[in-house]
Amino acid sequence: MEPQPHPTESRTNNNRSRRRQPVEPVLMETSEVAAMLSMSTSWVYREASKLGLKGYKLGRGKNAKVLYKKAEVFKWLEQQKIH
Repeated sequence: MEPQPHPTESRTNNNRSRRRQPVEPVLMETSEVAAMLSMSTSWVYREASKLGLKGYKLGRGKNAKVLYKKAEVFKWLEQQKIH
């Protein structure tokens, strides 16, 4: 007869396999937003806040990244639709 695994071991193994599933990114880099909108990155930096797109700055100085929530970008883009 083979030894039975402890009940917590099987749950731990199941949790590990669930964690390995790819996660959809929530944030987009400025370059990704610019490419999606067919605009330059400088345009995105300059105009995004005027258009209501809020950026999230990560880091300090000139190496800081500005990221945008993907859902907000798609919502804004949908609002630009010509009816």
